[in-house]
Amino acid sequence: MKKSILLGIAFLFVSVIVFGQAKKPTLMVVPSDVWCNQNGYMINYDDQGTLVKVPDYKRAFQENAEVIQVISHINGMMAERGFPLKNMESVIKTLNSNAAEDNLRTSKSSGSGISESPIDAFKKVAKADIIMQLTWTVNKTGPKKSITFNLQGLDAYTDKQIATAVGTGDPSFSAELPVLLNEAVLAHIDGFNDQLMTHFEDLFENGREIIVRIQKWDDWDGDLETEFDDEELGIIIEDWLADNTVKGRFSTTDMTENMALFEQVRIPLYNDKNRAIDARRYVRGLSKFLKNAPYNIPNKLVMKGLGRATIILGGK
Repeated sequence: MKKSILLGIAFLFVSVIVFGQAKKPTLMVVPSDVWCNQNGYMINYDDQGTLVKVPDYKRAFQENAEVIQVISHINGMMAERGFPLKNMESVIKTLNSNAAEDNLRTSKSSGSGISESPIDAFKKVAKADIIMQLTWTVNKTGPKKSITFNLQGLDAYTDKQIATAVGTGDPSFSAELPVLLNEAVLAHIDGFNDQLMTHFEDLFENGREIIVRIQKWDDWDGDLETEFDDEELGIIIEDWLADNTVKGRFSTTDMTENMALFEQVRIPLYNDKNRAIDARRYVRGLSKFLKNAPYNIPNKLVMKGLGRATIILGGK
């Protein structure tokens, strides 16, 4: 009997330690695209000939004190619940520093500039697992105020929405924005966090999703139908993915002699040194595989954000 009690206590002790050490996703809280657009914080970006509007986070932080209050408050709520956070204001400063260097950098052979949207560059610097987008509106009824909010959790690698919470706080005489926000969000935040953790546990079990694209330079004399030991190059690349994805999971969305597109490529969250793996680290393995014998194919690895990588075959 005494032995059973001791075993029970030991099991409980181990469970508490394991639970306490459970890894949580790294988050970054940002004002939503909708809020930025409604408040005039957007910039135009030329995406390969198409003009698109993207949030101007830098100007929103510099000109709107409400943004800092709201983001800081949600950061505090998530930190109290044990989630590691990336500070958006720090990321913006790092991004500005990197931008000055990128303006001077060009491709080795073509001289073309680096093609990357401001949002892709932002996510690449932040390296958060999940982006929390917040939209809020202050409602006024006589002397009372309340806040209506919409909180969305987006996978930073795929942009897929994986959690959401929507609500309106009770009207209050308080004029303090953080107080109104707290009253509105508090009842929903734990349910929202449960959705985040369900998604993160799926990533641990089945791997993180990325997209891999294979292209070729026009002047390369090979293609994806070129054969090595009676096997086409496209099939060889598929076999590499099958051997190096979690549970061999990926989808070949398109395959021609000149290009291949692989989606839902499930990669491990961490390497054997417990470092996070993004698309760049993962696809660099395929890049080296193709450079080495017997293939000896020079290639260039191009990144777009955290979760999309392109290998261009035939040169740097």
